[in-house]
Amino acid sequence: MTSRYRHTMSTVDPRAAQTTASVRQRNRTVALQYILRERETTRAALSRATGLSSAASASIVTELISDGLVAEVGAMASRGGRPIAVIGPRAEGGYAIGADIGERGVAVELFDLTLTMVDREFRGGGKEETPERIWADLREAIDALRERNASIWDRLVGIGLGLPGVVEADENGVQTLYAQSLGWAPQPIPSDYEVPVFAENGAKMQARAELWFGAARGIDHAVVALMGRGVGLGVIADGEIYHGGFSSATEWGHTKVAFGGRPCRCGDRGCVEAYVGADALLESWRAVGGRFTGSGWQAIGALLDDAVAGGTAAGVLDEAIEALGAALGSIVNLTNPRRVVVGGWVGLRLMERHAGPITAAVRRNCLHRSGEQFDLVPATFGGDTVALGSALVPIEVLIGPPR
Repeated sequence: MTSRYRHTMSTVDPRAAQTTASVRQRNRTVALQYILRERETTRAALSRATGLSSAASASIVTELISDGLVAEVGAMASRGGRPIAVIGPRAEGGYAIGADIGERGVAVELFDLTLTMVDREFRGGGKEETPERIWADLREAIDALRERNASIWDRLVGIGLGLPGVVEADENGVQTLYAQSLGWAPQPIPSDYEVPVFAENGAKMQARAELWFGAARGIDHAVVALMGRGVGLGVIADGEIYHGGFSSATEWGHTKVAFGGRPCRCGDRGCVEAYVGADALLESWRAVGGRFTGSGWQAIGALLDDAVAGGTAAGVLDEAIEALGAALGSIVNLTNPRRVVVGGWVGLRLMERHAGPITAAVRRNCLHRSGEQFDLVPATFGGDTVALGSALVPIEVLIGPPR
């Protein structure tokens, strides 16, 4: 943690002419980011972690308290002197909405400045929904949250959307969703709300949540896999989410594990998603006689139970673990992470019982040295991960630079 904050402060181009005000703004940003991530800290700990002087740290905290973003939330005993004040985010200092938008509905959550969920609303739930219905579901859910939380709505800083596809923004800031796997035409992302709207692929939103508060916290180089019906990945490089030239980087679910292999719903063949996505797993089990109801959490649970019992799903699971090992092994070779995090509702179910075999499969499918340098862990968060990561985007904008 300490190195990240110091590094953030040291990446300023030394050739840039900086005013005292810009330096102070940058220090304020670093301090507020640290306080939000720690949730509870002291002025002395803030100074040590960020490299700010004690005087600068105290001055910035006073300013943040005056602005209503930080508060003294308690006290701790000192060695014979006055109690030491504990500081943390002021919950009511600001609010953000995070939305997990899938092909079958939307989960929209309202968070306060401590990143505690205040309220949530779900819309949809049909087998498949049109883009028009999804956008209508989103608006209805936000309207319902506004109606119930009218007294704090003027402190809403923004809306973050985690989406099932590639999100790009043009030079005018107009955002577009490209959801090839769902067969949707390019979708302009609605922005006609009272606050800014920030959209990004759901896997990157999950990675952001894990970076701030979860299994990737304090890890400057990590990969975070999201496994559900779709399959995605967030790459953390130098403590930041990697986006690529047009924000579509790390579309791992549509990299290949088999040349000319199984058909994928993106229209291509041999994609990772066609081997380890929920629908692919269940279809493989059905093909060997598996019987189950639905296509969600319980169906995947039935597959895993059958595999453990030595049923027809055993071979399906073995093949899926090997495919996942090959897919993640390639990512290990490409990015050299210190940690591999597996999340999403399918990923978490697999990790419950099969973390060891998955780790072994990854190491079999990457270079020996790279395979010695990572650990593989389950994601910290479950179903709310994408919504939490989405809410963090407007919070990051509130915090301000550096970017």
